[in-house]
Amino acid sequence: MNLKPFLTAAALAALAVSPVFALTEQEINANVAALISKMTLEEKVGQLNQLSGLGYSPEMVNAIKAGNVGSILNETDPAIVNKLQREAIENSRLGIPLIIARDVIHGYKTIFPIPLGQAASWSEEIVEEGARIAAEEASSVGIRWTFSPMVDIARDPRWGRMAEGFGEDPVLTTRLGMAMTRGYQGDDLSKPNTMAACAKHFAGYGASESGKDYNTTWIPEVQLRDVYLPPFEAQAKGGAATFMCSFNDICGVPSSGNKHLLTDILRDEWGWDGLMVSDWGSIQQMIPHGYSADLRQAAEQAANAGVDVDMEGYAYIGYLKDLVEKGEVSTEQLDNLVANVLRLKYRLGLFENPYIDESKINFYAPSSLAAAQKAVEQSTVLLKNDGILPIKKGVKKIAVIGPMADAQHDQAGTWVFDLEKEHCVTPLTSLREKYGKKNVTYVPGVKFSRDLSHDGFDEAVKAAKDADIVLFFAGEEAVLSGEAHCRTDLTLPGAQKELMAALAETGTPIVMVVQAGRPLVMNDEVAKAAAVVYCFHGGTMTGPGLTALLAGDANFSGKLPVSFPKASAQVPLYYAHKNTGRPAEGMTLINDIPLEAGQTSTGCTSFYLDCGDGPAFPFGYGLSYNNYSYSDPKLSSATLTPGETITVTCDVTNNGSREGREVVQLYVRDHVGSLIRPVKELKDFASVTLAPGETKTVSFEINPEMLSFYNAQLQKVTEPGEFSVWVAPNSESGSPASFSYSDK
Repeated sequence: MNLKPFLTAAALAALAVSPVFALTEQEINANVAALISKMTLEEKVGQLNQLSGLGYSPEMVNAIKAGNVGSILNETDPAIVNKLQREAIENSRLGIPLIIARDVIHGYKTIFPIPLGQAASWSEEIVEEGARIAAEEASSVGIRWTFSPMVDIARDPRWGRMAEGFGEDPVLTTRLGMAMTRGYQGDDLSKPNTMAACAKHFAGYGASESGKDYNTTWIPEVQLRDVYLPPFEAQAKGGAATFMCSFNDICGVPSSGNKHLLTDILRDEWGWDGLMVSDWGSIQQMIPHGYSADLRQAAEQAANAGVDVDMEGYAYIGYLKDLVEKGEVSTEQLDNLVANVLRLKYRLGLFENPYIDESKINFYAPSSLAAAQKAVEQSTVLLKNDGILPIKKGVKKIAVIGPMADAQHDQAGTWVFDLEKEHCVTPLTSLREKYGKKNVTYVPGVKFSRDLSHDGFDEAVKAAKDADIVLFFAGEEAVLSGEAHCRTDLTLPGAQKELMAALAETGTPIVMVVQAGRPLVMNDEVAKAAAVVYCFHGGTMTGPGLTALLAGDANFSGKLPVSFPKASAQVPLYYAHKNTGRPAEGMTLINDIPLEAGQTSTGCTSFYLDCGDGPAFPFGYGLSYNNYSYSDPKLSSATLTPGETITVTCDVTNNGSREGREVVQLYVRDHVGSLIRPVKELKDFASVTLAPGETKTVSFEINPEMLSFYNAQLQKVTEPGEFSVWVAPNSESGSPASFSYSDK
């Protein structure tokens, strides 16, 4: 047995070095087993108890000394972190260190775009770098565990937590989620500048019925495995240190008590040996779900299902000892839960280096701010441009209007507990730096996004009439998205629609710049605007990033990670839908229906009378200052068999006058299956940077595994048949090529 981890802090200090012991997994497991053998039942239960918000209080200190707490939430003062850790190391019986945890979702102090915004970059590099910077900043104050990334597939923008994930597609979410985990955890989790990632919410949370948070889900296991589980499987097999179970039930079983999900699939099938934490109070919440009669039963169900840590639920600390003593939870199961907690503490290097150097806190490094600005530039999506952008050199008078032009707090977006808004650079500030304060007139028009007052309209209209161009900064405040912030009306809140209409009456060309936490319905506003720029809440450097794009100092390359609806009632809306027996065609819309028309006169196909079919803007869509052309895809073979691959190539040409980055997307359709397949599925994507006039050949490989799905018997199969393949700039473009798969 390796005794080094059991040295006291004083003994380590006497060595006059900063020891870092890279333990092997075999050594870690041996140490865990030895430590568990010394623990009392109460100490074991204590390791599973996570508390929040008590600071260095007598209550917290006594709990730590007694071994009744294993991890602590939301302590960000490094001096207090060290004091609490010292109580655990020096004043508890076994000297087991604490883990300090915090919701660090898209930055700690330097705030990056919300995850949905980062997803619009389609860049693993951007996402990984943002997570690395977050880990550097947060770990410097002692935070070694974050509850991120969220890899829930979200196809309903009514759901406020769509902001926290990477959109509607399993392939995009899988790749960006893994990039975020790599950023947090680095190449060695035991290094003090890392954080344990937490893949959440396991599972199916993004399918909450009616887009309402905490709501029920009904997901057949075939769909669960095809759509919702792939990003989690990648996290499990790719090294995510922790998982978090979800609030929702799946087909009547809450995730916090779902043994099939947490043990049969995650641990037995996927072979994962990390730590599973409940969501805040989710064990207790199985009582109002109607799954548990009381907190004691909830504790038993969660423990036997495989939840290792009870986050602020008080179920384990209250009842687990009694449950074990009465044999309702076995000692073996309890030891498994405790082992998962201790294993993480060893992997984080906390036994070797429990304390932090309070002199090495470093926030807002210039390189971090530059990375945050780059993230804004690459994740902002140009939805429309009638030639008004970039802002022409001859433009002298710019009217900046709207509630999001100078909103330091709200531009940061949801889940930024540690935001220092004075560090946020707004679009107004950056535009004045770029064009001069005398050339930029600022009139908010409405004071905040929900403001219903028209009192500021007259001044805004006057400013618009006197300007060469209007930059209308619209959108949602940060508080309108995120957990428990769901909406049924996806249009611009407050009086923003009316303000936009009033500005349009002036005849001055309008560039509408939207900052929001979800897709919004903007049909009328898009029609009135000369250009539309969509920036999901961009964080600290929103202003410099947007200004660089509007001025043409940077080029647009963002692509939508979610489909944008034409109407709120269309949702859930996603590109990878099934075709139905009567796909939309021959549509007669509501205003074109003759009086007393026959029942079948509008065309008996799958569409809405009032908005037709399809999105306002499709998944993968985004314009640039360049025009890119795509050749028809070429296949290396017209047939695919087991063990082989097909190479798909496409020439992409930059027909513009600027260097640009284009995200090239590969889609496949399986035309006939034993279970109906989607009309298209993203299978791969790649970014290519092109000089003006340059052509590059982009290649993708298709193998049989990429074509597989779960059949009715829950077997993962690739079925013989005909397939179409597109290489395109978005999910609705491109010309298909065809190939067949044979298993002979």
